[in-house]
Amino acid sequence: MESLPTVLLKPGEADRIVAGHPWVYKNSILRLTAPTHDGDVVQVKDHRRRFLGVGLFNSRSKIHVRMLSAERVAVDEKFFEERIRAALALRKRHLPDATSFRVVNAESDFLSGLIVDKYEEVLVVQISALGMDVRKGQIVKVLQRLLSPRAILERSDVASRKFEGLEEANGVLAGEWSGPVTVNLNGLLFEADLLGGHKTGLYLDQQRNYLEVARWAKDAQVLDCFSFLGGFGLHCARAGAAHVHLLDQSAEAVAASLRNAERNGLRERVSAEAVNVFDWLHAQTRAGPHERVVPRFDLIVLDPPSFTRTRASVPDALRGYKEIHVRALKLLRPGGVLATFCCSHHVDGRTFQDVILSAAYDCRRVLRRTATLTQAPDHPIIPMIPETEYLKGFVFELVR
Repeated sequence: MESLPTVLLKPGEADRIVAGHPWVYKNSILRLTAPTHDGDVVQVKDHRRRFLGVGLFNSRSKIHVRMLSAERVAVDEKFFEERIRAALALRKRHLPDATSFRVVNAESDFLSGLIVDKYEEVLVVQISALGMDVRKGQIVKVLQRLLSPRAILERSDVASRKFEGLEEANGVLAGEWSGPVTVNLNGLLFEADLLGGHKTGLYLDQQRNYLEVARWAKDAQVLDCFSFLGGFGLHCARAGAAHVHLLDQSAEAVAASLRNAERNGLRERVSAEAVNVFDWLHAQTRAGPHERVVPRFDLIVLDPPSFTRTRASVPDALRGYKEIHVRALKLLRPGGVLATFCCSHHVDGRTFQDVILSAAYDCRRVLRRTATLTQAPDHPIIPMIPETEYLKGFVFELVR
């Protein structure tokens, strides 16, 4: 293996890398020993020149190096095949019956900047780092060899690409593609628009949680807020809910969720509205001086999109989370169940629970926690990489 340009770290900056975090920030670097092109493989050493590993360099990003291995390896097609094979083996072990799942989850699978989602026979690739982008051709070849997909699409439209000096990139990378794909999640069929829809098509990280929450749905009046394509709501309807009402701001998502209900033979149990969920909850809980809100739901699901992308906006996000919980608790019958989620890694689980309990206090409710939920195992969590843990969920029973 030819000699690589060396990135030397400042004293005290190596510990985090040794512990497993893959990001080397610009201000952690002492110097480079040779001129280096963006996208090149570099070796990283501490200030005493002890070898720490190899990674991909990008001077245009605050993350100057994304570590790939603690060993001296060639970052070539063989490297990507070994990493993606290992990622597939992990999914096979933890989700043996799933036909749609996340194949590669970036840092969680030691491939920083690369996400690959499998929707039945179609793969969707999302690349957020320059080093991965210049190796896109190698990655596509490996995916074709390992998974034989009908098509490979790209949805590299994340805002973080601009911080890497990259433009958005969407389209067909390989194979034949036409129209939405029908995705099987836990035996239910969902229509997914992989090129024009939200994220890469569906929220695969909730695949197990759909089943967990549906356990509480038998004979229940269910309210599914921020329902998107009806993941929670349709699982609840199949589990025997008396009725499920879906709320989402997107008219397209609401229409798709009703088509999904029809496709699964659940349409008679499901209704839906395209509304601003905050406004709907506020209107339903408005009461005059001598009036009281009459609770009418046995199970309420709150699964909003992230309210914050930065640490600076966390206080505003917490106010938003508290608002929807206060309103939801006023609509929940005694003995009812609240299933609630937060998908921002800037809000940790303890803080999220504190917001829920503060909302309960404000409306004089007492909650019993019955389950703590997290992202599905195809979105692995590496504790030394906090960014890999983002989805927090709780199930509470309303005691009084």
